[in-house]
Amino acid sequence: MEYPNLLPRFLKYVKVNSRSDEHAKRFPSTEREERFQKNVIMKDLEQVGLSDIHYNQKSGCVVTEIPSNVDYKVPVMGFLAHCDTADFNSENIKPQIHKNYDGKSKIQLSDSDIYLDPKIFPHLKNYKGQTIITASGDTLLGGDDKCGVSELITFAEYLLKHPEIKHGKIRLAFTPDEEIGTGAEHFDVKDFGADFAFTVDGEAPGKLDWGTFSAAQFSLDIQGVDVHPAQAKGQMINAIQVGINFQNQLPQDEVPEHTDGLQGFYHLMNFQGTVDHAHLDYIIRNFKRDGLEKRKNLVKNIVAKMNKEFGTDRLKLKMWDQYYNMADELKKHMDVVNLARKAYKAEGLTINEDPVRGGTDGSQLTYMGLPCPNIFAGEENMHGRYEYTVLESMYKVVDVMLKMAEINAEENK
Repeated sequence: MEYPNLLPRFLKYVKVNSRSDEHAKRFPSTEREERFQKNVIMKDLEQVGLSDIHYNQKSGCVVTEIPSNVDYKVPVMGFLAHCDTADFNSENIKPQIHKNYDGKSKIQLSDSDIYLDPKIFPHLKNYKGQTIITASGDTLLGGDDKCGVSELITFAEYLLKHPEIKHGKIRLAFTPDEEIGTGAEHFDVKDFGADFAFTVDGEAPGKLDWGTFSAAQFSLDIQGVDVHPAQAKGQMINAIQVGINFQNQLPQDEVPEHTDGLQGFYHLMNFQGTVDHAHLDYIIRNFKRDGLEKRKNLVKNIVAKMNKEFGTDRLKLKMWDQYYNMADELKKHMDVVNLARKAYKAEGLTINEDPVRGGTDGSQLTYMGLPCPNIFAGEENMHGRYEYTVLESMYKVVDVMLKMAEINAEENK
């Protein structure tokens, strides 16, 4: 089904910079996220006809409710979308609309020399005849997760205008700081008041995520000894070289660019340094908890060995867990996964349940007592200048959400 307000809504949202900041000392991490939530999302929720809307300062979330229109009790379903965008240029986003894509041509991103090439991004071939939305080549698009934000509000708008679709109480949340992994830990499950929920933050139509990585992150601060190169022998300790030596002791083939499927990895995300001091940031990913622990222990052992060789703690390690594979917990709540499966099938979709090589807010929320798989949102090539979405995919998301609401009410008469 087509929803005439969905595209204008999406274009309006992506033009608003709501990028999060992992180095911030506040929560939510940026004022621009909070402004987007309060000045744009809350006003649009009012405009579509919702009245029970509030901003939870503790959780940094906008929360609203679509009232039930049946006279019997139905388990309360929730949907969530995050309002922040990833760590890539988000200033002055200029979305480009490419109608009736031919399924084979390169798509020029505005007047730049950057193209979306189906030879590099073969998923483009799936969207022949459809409307592709890109950025202009110098920013991300922000479909992750402005797609989900737009779809949730469009879903609410349609239900309010079509009371013939019977449904129970539905809760919606618009969350902060998903991209930096700190938003979900503040989420107020009690305030949200749902029995189960779905994040709307996935990829192509048919994708259903209920298995994720287990994840950890660590940083290394390395103290070197900086002396003049002319007198350096036996005295200089180059912190940059120490960092390189550490990196070279990790498995060199267990990195994102050489792994897929159920393989985990170590990912060096940031390396800054001088002879005197170096700083490295890593993430660790593995689908099994014991595999994650093994990877963490390898890092700890390398650091301990290097410090022993120096005779002092030149390498300072900080390590913390981020989230765990939600499949371990969702196996106890397969009725939630099955609800999504039924809606996907009813909408004619081929279901893809390959474990997601990442995580969502649902990874943490599931362990907080809110079973929360992730449904597709139409996001493609997230987190960079090659990001795009497909309008027809976004339409299909709303179709699926409507069907889920209908099935949930029907099966609980």
